[in-house]
Amino acid sequence: MTTFNKLRTVLAKRAAYNRTVTEIRSLPLDIALDLDLYPGDAKRIARQAVYG
Repeated sequence: MTTFNKLRTVLAKRAAYNRTVTEIRSLPLDIALDLDLYPGDAKRIARQAVYG
């Protein structure tokens, strides 16, 4: 894999991570809790979802 492809992959994952954190934090609390998500754990949840 070329350096450019690696960089593109890293940037795409970071963008997905940022979108996921933003989406989780923007959920109304009642809906987040119905989905068994706590907005305070948004970074942990996003990290696990994007990076495994």
